[in-house]
Amino acid sequence: MFYDYLVVGAGLTGAVFAREMTDAGKRCLVIDKRGHIAGNIYTEKVEGIDVHRYGAHIFHTNSDRVWQYVCRFAEFNSFINSPIADYKGERYNLPFNMNTFEQMWGVKTPEQAKAKIAEQIADLNIDEPKNLEEQALKMVGKDIYIKLIKGYTEKQWGRDCKELPSFIIKRLPLRFEYDNNYFNAKYQGIPIDGYTAMAENMLSGIEVRLNTDYFDLVADGKDSFGKILYTGKIDEFFGYSEGRLEYRTVLLEEKTLDINDFQGNAVVNYTDRETPYTRIIEHKHFTSVKSDKTVISYEYPLEWTEGAEAYYPINDDKNGALYEKYRAKLKDRPEIIMGGRLGEYRYYDMDRVIERALELVGEEKNAAV
Repeated sequence: MFYDYLVVGAGLTGAVFAREMTDAGKRCLVIDKRGHIAGNIYTEKVEGIDVHRYGAHIFHTNSDRVWQYVCRFAEFNSFINSPIADYKGERYNLPFNMNTFEQMWGVKTPEQAKAKIAEQIADLNIDEPKNLEEQALKMVGKDIYIKLIKGYTEKQWGRDCKELPSFIIKRLPLRFEYDNNYFNAKYQGIPIDGYTAMAENMLSGIEVRLNTDYFDLVADGKDSFGKILYTGKIDEFFGYSEGRLEYRTVLLEEKTLDINDFQGNAVVNYTDRETPYTRIIEHKHFTSVKSDKTVISYEYPLEWTEGAEAYYPINDDKNGALYEKYRAKLKDRPEIIMGGRLGEYRYYDMDRVIERALELVGEEKNAAV
């Protein structure tokens, strides 16, 4: 069989690309090495609760175009992400706002909070931050850094904050108002029927083969393709010929409990270094589902090893230089399109994944003119 496009990966990038190219009259085959569609946004019902199998995913965007696009395939609820931070038993609201500052220092006004932060920053005498620790300290002062940033970040990246580049924390928004809306985006919510149903709607009428490895399919040679959208790891695609890029992964330990409510919130972050997990997710709080039981997931960040799912690219100078070597190889492979977090080796929120997929579609359509 001949297909205009082989789409490798049935996640958000692949689903959007395949939908748009199919609607443009192209024949697409979507494959995924896993046994399900939707990639890392995959949800599955347990005790009537939509469980986010690869960690919490809250859709948020300020783009009218992206919001209108996703609403073609799903109806969203009005979930607002308002996580809680736990530092050795002390509880704080996130993001950093007047609730946080009052809980930490007992301040009551924005002026008092600003003065407290300014006082701590002034004592540090940091001019040009050399690493993430100095960058964070210069932005928020000692107390917030120690209690809410340092331990969590070191667990997330598996490195001391002094060893991490300053650009990882480009900005730390401080809100001098009582507002626990973490994303503060124009549009925010979660599909009422789950992300898997949204992906199913995107892929409606498109041929999908699950449990199918790209390299096995190509070696088999029974099908032929005009072009290939590859959303897997770019270094793996090129046989690790220049070396291996580094990634972080996540281990999720899931438990179903015979209680109605475990923590009273969808997400509680554990920001001390000693607690091995970064957060506990209680999935039922993402929706208004009624259930006598609850499902929680402990999230443990780890270094990526072969066989694990690669979640986060490590965008430091070393890996950036290695990625550019792989990207240069694409000049000799015009039939290959790299997309998504792993193909383009960068972190994307879901709305940016959709924007980028639509950009790739636009580039393909323009090239055909």
